[in-house]
Amino acid sequence: MPDSLIAKPLKHDLPTAAESIKVECLPAKPASQTQTTRINDVLFQLHQDIAADLGAKKLAKIAAYSEQHFHRVFLQVTGENLNQYVRRTRMEHAANQLMFDPYRPISEIAETCGYQSLSSFSRLFKNNFSVSPGQWRKTVSTSTKKPYLEDPEIAAGWQKIQQLQLPVPELIELPPQRVAYVRHQGYGRSIRLAWQTLQAWAATEQRSFRQQWGLHHSNPLLVPLAQCRYVACLAIDQPLLRRGVVNQMVIPGGLHAAFYFSGKYGELLPWISKVQQQWLPQSGFRAKTTPAVVHYHRNHFLAQDEQFELTFYQPVGLY
Repeated sequence: MPDSLIAKPLKHDLPTAAESIKVECLPAKPASQTQTTRINDVLFQLHQDIAADLGAKKLAKIAAYSEQHFHRVFLQVTGENLNQYVRRTRMEHAANQLMFDPYRPISEIAETCGYQSLSSFSRLFKNNFSVSPGQWRKTVSTSTKKPYLEDPEIAAGWQKIQQLQLPVPELIELPPQRVAYVRHQGYGRSIRLAWQTLQAWAATEQRSFRQQWGLHHSNPLLVPLAQCRYVACLAIDQPLLRRGVVNQMVIPGGLHAAFYFSGKYGELLPWISKVQQQWLPQSGFRAKTTPAVVHYHRNHFLAQDEQFELTFYQPVGLY
């Protein structure tokens, strides 16, 4: 990013998304497979368009619960009530857009996050991040508080790639992809558990395990690694007959900037950060609301040597 676009940082570090958005996670008994499946259907609908005005009544109908019971089950499965989940998702997206799209009017970003009133959006943003949207945009690129650098292996990966050039991306129109999936919270080696679950499911169901995809819902520049949202996905050609821990959905298609990366565990998140923080703001494209997608050619969460070869797809759109 050109020096002229980087303002002097505030005297204090910016809070992370998790520090700013205060979420009360109540202890509860583990959700059943049926409950998890139904709430996964709701989460898929929510993430299709975070700006959509989806009331609890409509979402409860998707989950096939009464509205009152839906609220209880949603909290049990996600650890957040519905309003908290929607607000956190919208605020994280707004924070990303302010960083990735430095010239876009704040009012437009507010609309993409479901807020028609700029004043309401600004008030909520400041309540969550302790600074106004404008202050966030000016200071986030220079803030020293990057949660993922607290992980020594990722910090080492960051240092290694700092002097390396990003590969030239290829613009690709990805088709929608039907997948079986397992949701996971946390960007770290624990993702292996989600992949092992999919691997065991594929063997039991006699499905191919070759086409492996990952969805990155969270930006680790803003969200602590333990709270980032990830989805392990396996391409399927036939719908699931039974759903439980493993569910099914369609990954949205559309225009993506494709980057090929190879390396070892700890280096991927710094590469993704470099794409989103350096390439995207200067690319002439806008980040879309759909999550970034990884197509694994060699999956470091399953490989014994933790080496990866993959294509990273950043969803983009024109101004």
